[in-house]
Amino acid sequence: MFSIIQAAGWPIWPLIACSILALALVIERFLSLKVAKVAPPSLLDEVMTVTRNGVPGAEVINQLEKNSALGEVLASGLRTLTQNPRCSDDELRAGMESTGRLVAHRLERYLSALATIASAAPLMGLFGTVIGMIEIFGSQTPSGATGGNPAQLAHGISVALYNTAFGLMVAIPALIFWRYFRARVDEYLLTLELAAEHLARHLISLRK
Repeated sequence: MFSIIQAAGWPIWPLIACSILALALVIERFLSLKVAKVAPPSLLDEVMTVTRNGVPGAEVINQLEKNSALGEVLASGLRTLTQNPRCSDDELRAGMESTGRLVAHRLERYLSALATIASAAPLMGLFGTVIGMIEIFGSQTPSGATGGNPAQLAHGISVALYNTAFGLMVAIPALIFWRYFRARVDEYLLTLELAAEHLARHLISLRK
């Protein structure tokens, strides 16, 4: 492996840094976007059961807020109603929407960085290819013959090919994982929006 890095030359080091960063981001997103941390399947039903006879106390709301991202959104609606029992329906929904935007921002964290790596890695590989081509032309003799410096010629070819290949090796997985996480976040956001609307209608019906 080290011999390949040596053959690829110094332009490959930024690509290696990008690959390490991309791997760290993918692992972090896998851990942060677990279902249990974002939207536990049974949480909405539990909240509906607890609020059947009225809004629960502050302790229950605080526990719900710490449960997950969905719990944080639902707890904001309950807290709004606790702080202002006479709030309008729009104010109730606005409270959950405001928290939902904060949660959405947190769920989308680092996705732009992963997308940037997926876009920049091929360009960095192309940069390495250009460096290799420069070395190839630099190995030519003044008369134009290409056999003046075979070692430099071979090194230029290695730099060009290895950097192109490594740039694609970094970009393709980064793009795949970015699309996967993007779709997963969109699915979570839809789940949170529907759950918040369901709870809002339930809380509004309790006041009538």
